[in-house]
Amino acid sequence: MKTEAEIRQVGLRALIEALGAVDAERFIAAVNRDRFDYTEWRKTGLPDGDIETLSAQAVEYSRSLDH
Repeated sequence: MKTEAEIRQVGLRALIEALGAVDAERFIAAVNRDRFDYTEWRKTGLPDGDIETLSAQAVEYSRSLDH
């Protein structure tokens, strides 16, 4: 069983790998700021699909914000 510190470290690495350092930090700040119910958000807040599809959709959405 992993310690809480190990879980945080692995999780942070995964966020950085998926989002990059800056956006990973923005995600953490948003989660802390909003104080939302993660369990409910996980059930209803994410679209269906695998992580690659979700990532591609996020990139597309992000690009649309730049224009």
